[in-house]
Amino acid sequence: MLERAVRGSASSIAAALEEAVALLERAGVPDPRREATTLWAAVAGDGTRRGDVWLRRDREPSPEVARRFREAVERRARGVPFAYAVRSVGFRTLELQIDSRALIPRPETEGLVERVLDWARGAGEREEGRGRGGVAADIGTGCGCIALSLAVEGEFDRVIAVERSAAAAALARENVERVRPPVPVEVREGDLLAPLGGGARLRAIVSNPPYLTDAEYASLEPGVRLFEPREALVGGGDGLAVTRALLAGARGLLQPGRGLIALEIDERRAAETAALARAHGWSQVVVREDLFGRPRFLLAHS
Repeated sequence: MLERAVRGSASSIAAALEEAVALLERAGVPDPRREATTLWAAVAGDGTRRGDVWLRRDREPSPEVARRFREAVERRARGVPFAYAVRSVGFRTLELQIDSRALIPRPETEGLVERVLDWARGAGEREEGRGRGGVAADIGTGCGCIALSLAVEGEFDRVIAVERSAAAAALARENVERVRPPVPVEVREGDLLAPLGGGARLRAIVSNPPYLTDAEYASLEPGVRLFEPREALVGGGDGLAVTRALLAGARGLLQPGRGLIALEIDERRAAETAALARAHGWSQVVVREDLFGRPRFLLAHS
C-alpha cells in the first residue's frame, strides 16, 4: 500500500505521509504522524526540517526521496532504530552514514570528543604550540564518528581509527570518503591497541569501549539489543575487560609525560575505573561528568 502511494498513486508528499502514518500506526509506533514527518525530513537531506516537510506537503514527491522514505518507513515499522532506518546520523558537526555494522553514536560520546579537544587546546596554550599536532588514535571506531570529529575539529596532524570488525571498518572508510577531513584519517583493522605498535608515539588515545556487563545488556530495550552489535556494547563479565586492556597497554604508545588517554565509561563503575587507571601508573586521573551530571569520561596522562 505504501509502495503504491509513493510510486504511482501519491500525487503529493502529503499523500505519501498519510500512507506512512497508517503503516506506522498499525505497527504501534508512538506518534506516527510526527514520526513520518521526521523520517521524510531525514531522508530528504539538504537540511530539510520537519516544518519544511509540512510547508512542501502539496508538492509531488521526488522519486528518489520517495523510495528512501518508503524503505525507511518499512524499517521503522519493523522496529529498526531511527538512525538505521534513515541510514544517517548526526554527530557534532558531521552527518555520517550508519547501519547495523556499527553502534549508533550517542550524544554522550560527543562530550568525550569535546573533552579531548579542550585538552588539546589547553596543552597547546601551556606549551606555546608544542601541544598541537601529533597523532591521535580512536580505538573501536565503529562508524568513525570520534576519529572524524577529531580530524575535522582538532589540530592533530593525522588520526588513526582502529576497528576489529571488518564490516564496521568498511563503514568507517565509507564515512572518511564522505566527510573528506582536512587531515588524514587511516582506518586500521585489528584488536584494540595491536595495530598501533611500531610507529611514532601518539599524542592521544581515545575510545568509547564496550562497557556493559552481560546482565546489563540483557536488560536493554529491544531496539538496542535486537539491532545494534553486541560486541560494541558488552565489555565482559564485569563490563571492564576492554577498558582494563586499554589502561594496561596504552601508556607505552603515548608520548611520555605529554600523552592523554580519554575513555567513555559506565557511571556505575566510575570509581573502579579510576582506581584501575592509577594502578596501571597513569597520572592526573580525573573523571568528568556528562551533560546529565553522570560520571562518564575518564581522562589520564602518560
